[in-house]
Amino acid sequence: MDSGKSTVQPNKQQLLNRLKRIEGQVRGVHSMVENDKYCVDILNQIAAVQSAMNKVSLALMEDHTHHCVSNAIKNNNGEEAINELMDVMKRMVK
Repeated sequence: MDSGKSTVQPNKQQLLNRLKRIEGQVRGVHSMVENDKYCVDILNQIAAVQSAMNKVSLALMEDHTHHCVSNAIKNNNGEEAINELMDVMKRMVK
């Protein structure tokens, strides 16, 4: 599948809202480091950011699987779509 293809994101606003919150969390981590906050508190915030990013990734993967991969399978292009999805999953779990 061509990664340059434009697709309609069914949960776009929800994803954007989550990403805005994550952006704020990352700025907060930056501020904590800058202000010499307690390392454990910073690490807890980093864990929260990572968890939030994982949720965004999973939401995107779910949408992609239900729409793009499903359509590719229906159009006899499933093998390529599945291989692409598996490549992404392998990168995510590294």
